[in-house]
Amino acid sequence: SDLYRRVDALVKELVKDPETYDKDEKFRTVSLTEPGSERVEDMLRAAGVLPEGNLYDIFNVSVVHHVQQSLRAHTLFTRDVDYIVRHGKVVIIDEFTGRMMEGRRYSDGLHQALEAKEHVEVQAENQTLASITFQNYFRLYPKLAGMTGTAATEADEFEEIYKLKVVEIPTNVAVARTDEDDEVYRTAEEKWNAVATLIEETRKTGQPMLVGTVSIEKSEHLSDILKRRGVPHAVLNARFHEQEAGIVAEAGAPGAVTIATTMAGRGTDIKLGGNLEMRLRTELAGVDDPALRAAREAEISDELTAAHQRVKQAGGLFVIGTERHESRRIDNQLRGRSGRQGDPGRSRFFLSLEDDLMRIFGSDRMGGMLQKLGLKEGEAIIHPWINKALEKAQKKVEARNFDTRKNVLKYDDVMNDQRKEVYAQRKEFMKASDVSETVDAMRAEVIEAMVDRRIPEKAFAEQWELKELAEDAQRVLNLRLPIEEWGREDGIDETQVRERITQAAYEFMTAKTTALTPELMRFIEESLLIQTLDAVWKEHLYALDHLRQGIGLRAYGQKDPLNEYKREAFALFNAMLEDLKERVTSMLARVELAPERPPEPEPLPRGMVELHPSPGSAFGGGDAQAVLEAPAPMAALSLAGAAEAIDPGDPATWRATPRNAPCPCGSGKKYKHCHGRLS
Repeated sequence: SDLYRRVDALVKELVKDPETYDKDEKFRTVSLTEPGSERVEDMLRAAGVLPEGNLYDIFNVSVVHHVQQSLRAHTLFTRDVDYIVRHGKVVIIDEFTGRMMEGRRYSDGLHQALEAKEHVEVQAENQTLASITFQNYFRLYPKLAGMTGTAATEADEFEEIYKLKVVEIPTNVAVARTDEDDEVYRTAEEKWNAVATLIEETRKTGQPMLVGTVSIEKSEHLSDILKRRGVPHAVLNARFHEQEAGIVAEAGAPGAVTIATTMAGRGTDIKLGGNLEMRLRTELAGVDDPALRAAREAEISDELTAAHQRVKQAGGLFVIGTERHESRRIDNQLRGRSGRQGDPGRSRFFLSLEDDLMRIFGSDRMGGMLQKLGLKEGEAIIHPWINKALEKAQKKVEARNFDTRKNVLKYDDVMNDQRKEVYAQRKEFMKASDVSETVDAMRAEVIEAMVDRRIPEKAFAEQWELKELAEDAQRVLNLRLPIEEWGREDGIDETQVRERITQAAYEFMTAKTTALTPELMRFIEESLLIQTLDAVWKEHLYALDHLRQGIGLRAYGQKDPLNEYKREAFALFNAMLEDLKERVTSMLARVELAPERPPEPEPLPRGMVELHPSPGSAFGGGDAQAVLEAPAPMAALSLAGAAEAIDPGDPATWRATPRNAPCPCGSGKKYKHCHGRLS
C-alpha cells in the first residue's frame, strides 16, 4: 500500500503535463509517451522508488505496473462519475443503472490506485477464486428467456450469443407520449442553462418533470444551477440511494422536479399525481383510530385523484434527457418512464458538442455544420438530421461494444472448457466416499514423471541425475533413499529404479495409514485433495489473467492471439494438473498427528496467588517439574517438519514448494522455472 501512495504522489504531478501521456477515450486506454517515461523515471529515482536500472528493466516490472494503474486512475476514472467515496471507501458506480456496486472492486491493482488517489485506506489486492462471463453463466441454464421493454435494439446480439429470437409484443394501450427532436448546443454550459430555463417555465404549468443525467457529478451540477434560481427539486443518485422509493413516489406530483442519474433497472412506476400507497404509509403511520384513518384515507385518495387529473391536463410526465448514453437502450428506458399505461407525456433530449458521446464518437462534420449555420450563443439547432447523426453514432458505439463482448466470450470459452473439467472433478471428489485410489494413482504418476525427468529415455547411466532424483524423492515423497547406491549396481535400469521408489513410497504410506487409522486417512485425503484443487485453480486463474493481458501483442508477430491463447492456456492447464498431483502427494507424505495443546488453566479466584514449586523446595520435589514436561496426548494434525529451517543449498529441506512461488535456492526465479521445471 505504501508503494501505491508513493507512486500516486508522483503521477499526480506527472498528469498536469498532457505531453507526458497519450489517452484514447474511445478505447479507455492510456500510456506514457517517451518524454513521460523519462520524466517519471527521474521522479521515481529522486523519490527512491527506482533504486537501480531503468523503468522497464525486468526487476522493476512491479513499479511499471503501479505507475500504469495510477495513470489510469488519474486520467480515465473520474470521481462521482465512475465511482464515489463513501464511508472512507471507493465504491464503483454501475454506468447502466447509476447504482452503487457495494462489494465490487476493480482488479489488478486499479482499485488500490483509486484508493491512493482519494487518500483513503489502501486495501489488499483481491485474488480471483472463480470467474465466469455473463454469457457463459446464462448458458448454464437449460432454458433461457427474458422480458424487457427495450430488447429490440439488441436483437442481433441475443440471436448471435444466446440463439434467442426477440419478439415485440404490442402495448395494451396505445402510447400517447410525444418524443420531440433533440436540441443541440455548442457548449455544455449553454445546454445546462437551456435545461434550467425550460424547467422553470414548465413548472409554472404544473407539469412534473424527470431530468435524466449520466453521472452524479452532472446531476449535482444541474442541482446547483436550480438552487441558484430558487427552483425546488429532488435529486436521485447513488448518494441518496436509500431515499429512492420516497423520491420516485413524489416524482409524478404536480410541478415536481426530479433529477436522476440513469433510470435503467430501477423498476419503479412514476404515478401521475403521486403514489397513493406511499402517501398513506407515511401520513397514517402514527394514526391508530380506525374512523380517523378511514376519513384521512378518503381525503388523501380524493386529493391524489384531483392531482392526477391536473397532471394529465398539463401534459403528463415530461422526461428531459441532458445527454445521450452510449446505448440507445438506456435512452429508451429513460423515455419509457413517461406515457405509461396510456397516460400522456413528452420527452426531449438536450445535447452539446462537449458531451462525451458527441466528442468521442460523433462525426467531425457535425461541428463544422453547426459553425456554418452561424449559431449564436444560447441558440440550439433542432433538426431530424441531427437525430439521425446521433443514432448513427450510438449504433457505432453499440457495434464496438458488441464486438468487445464477443471477443471476451471467445477467450472465456477457452477457460470455460477448463472450468467445466475442474468443477466436474471437484464434484467427483466431494461425492466419493473413498479417494484413496485417486491419490495412489497421483503418487504413481508423480514418481513416473520424477524418474523420467532425471533418467531420460535411452540415456547412458553416466547421464542419470541420481543425486537430484534422491533430492526429489526427499522433497516430494518424504523418503531418504540410497538412489545413488542403486545406480552403482550392475544391470540396473530405470524401470527397477521406478519400482523401488514406488515400493518404498507404498510401504511408507501404508505404515502412515496404519498409524493414523484408515478412516482418518480417508478423511485427510479427501480434504487435502479438495483444498489443493481449489488452491491450484485459483493460481491458474491468476496465470490466465496475466496471459490474457499481453496476448494481443502476438498479433505484431503475425500470430493469431486467440490461437496463441488457446495453446498456452492448455499448457498452463496441464502444468496445473501436474502441480496438483505433486502437492497432494507431498502433503500426504508429511501429514502426522501433532500433540494437542494443553487446556488453558482456569483463572484463580480473586485474592488467590498461584505458587510454582521448584525441585527440592518445601512444596515438592523434582516430580512436579517432570509432570509439567510430560508430552500431551496426540490429537491434532500437522505437517511434519513444518518448523524446520529451509537451507537454500539442501533441496531435502525445501518440502512442497508451490510452482509459482520463488525457488528456495535463492535464484530469484519462480520454482517452476528453476528446480521445479517440467521436462
